[in-house]
Amino acid sequence: MYGNVGNVYFNKGDELKALELYLKSLKIAEEIGDSQRVITMLNNIGAVYAEKKATVDKSLPYLWQAYPLSDALGDTTIPDQNKIRKDLLGSTLVNLGEVYLTKYDNDKSEIDKNRDLDSAVFYFRKSLVVYAGTENLPYALYDLGKVYTRKKEYDKAIQCQQEGYEIAKKLDAKSDMAITLEGLAQAYQEKGDLKASLEAYKQAEIIANEIQAYKSLQEIFKGLSQVYSELADYRNGFKYQRLYIQMTEILYNIETDKKLGTLQFTYDLSKKESQIKLNEKEISRQKTVRNTFMTGFAVVLLFAGVFFTQRNRISKEKKRSDELLLNILPEETAEELKATGTAKTKSFDLVTVLFTDFKNFTQASELLTPDELVNEINFCYSEFDRIITRHGIEKIKTIGDAYMCAGGLPVENTTHPLDVVKAGLEMQQFIARHKKEREEKGQPFFELRLGIHTGPVVAGIVGIKKFAYDIWGDTVNTASRMESSGEIGKVNISGATYELVKNYFACTHRGKVKAKNKGEIDMYFVEQYVLSSGITSQKTQAVTA
Repeated sequence: MYGNVGNVYFNKGDELKALELYLKSLKIAEEIGDSQRVITMLNNIGAVYAEKKATVDKSLPYLWQAYPLSDALGDTTIPDQNKIRKDLLGSTLVNLGEVYLTKYDNDKSEIDKNRDLDSAVFYFRKSLVVYAGTENLPYALYDLGKVYTRKKEYDKAIQCQQEGYEIAKKLDAKSDMAITLEGLAQAYQEKGDLKASLEAYKQAEIIANEIQAYKSLQEIFKGLSQVYSELADYRNGFKYQRLYIQMTEILYNIETDKKLGTLQFTYDLSKKESQIKLNEKEISRQKTVRNTFMTGFAVVLLFAGVFFTQRNRISKEKKRSDELLLNILPEETAEELKATGTAKTKSFDLVTVLFTDFKNFTQASELLTPDELVNEINFCYSEFDRIITRHGIEKIKTIGDAYMCAGGLPVENTTHPLDVVKAGLEMQQFIARHKKEREEKGQPFFELRLGIHTGPVVAGIVGIKKFAYDIWGDTVNTASRMESSGEIGKVNISGATYELVKNYFACTHRGKVKAKNKGEIDMYFVEQYVLSSGITSQKTQAVTA
């Protein structure tokens, strides 16, 4: 379970959280001797480190451990087990090849670069043999094609990418279709066939936009900018350069790089501490056996009892205080506060903020006793809490009958506009069901207005008593205006949010609506969720345990 949840975070772009979970999974797998999951986690940890050029060398020790272990599984006549073996060995080989390809880009000397390319070719060719006849073959062909492009063997590169694209097309694997087209475009570009390169890039852009493959789009925008510039079409060259910069800003998180090494240190330290504890237990046991003096033994027991009682009490109190702190602050902020005594204010380039407000709160409150009113608000807000938790959204605060939350913080991700809009739809559906139930009983009910906007914010802790994690900025004010300008039972979103979710939801354009102190703003009503498509890593494969 740790490994599979780690895959979710990896595909969402949260490498820090993924690494934390992978290391937990690896530790358990080693303890129980589960070789398949040991291989899986070694691969996944290597994949996390390989995501960043600065940490790519750290991936090799894990992948070198995984390679002989996966190869040692051997072929079997049992189809399911043989598929597992192929998946594990193939993923290990592909990841090793990609690491050497990244090292080629990092290394300076021609000797090192040539050695890296030869190593990459070796592992990718072996992966082709393992992946033969499977749906993973296009990805291996794409990687091998990239190597041939760097070796300036363009005809071989084009052949690999075309073959990979045709296989992916038959499988309707759009992610692989996008990356093989992008690889084909790069090969044509390096060869000097700019017309063919432009055509391949444009096809890749259409597919990558359709499935919201952001990492592929980053490379496609970069390539299109270069090709248009070489064709002296500087207007389009500038357009795609801007798109490339915007996509890079969304994907890049410099803080993650600094934290990866800290987690590895924690894991190594944990293993050493476990070994020390085992040694201490063994020494204690031997001393107890040798100790024949009952009085001394009784004293040892007495002190042990006092020690363990105190330790358990302290442990329970610590757990309780940690739980209380996590109820007030996001986990990352709470950990920073505990470690340093302060939590720094942080700017976020892109966050999606949601506001709700009960329309007929005053009328309903007049018909309810104080206890009934509080219970009803608590019932609704508790369900809102459960909804946003399912979607990875951070609750900010409640003010009377207003509820505020935000996606994309305190840990940045690329799916927050979708997550928040889906949560908004679920909130309205819940209120509609609850209203119907209370109407049938003749009880007062709440109706909900809900607004969403996406943009930059500043977040941090305010005050020195009763800590509160809050966000500020024009984005917050605009989200509030989305709510007040909305309608009962509707999810009202701004034009900025619409541009990020329009491929996933059926929306009705309201036109430009006047909002207090904001002038006229493009607004849309979200009607329903119409497309389910994951945002997946296009560079290094994570393996499902």
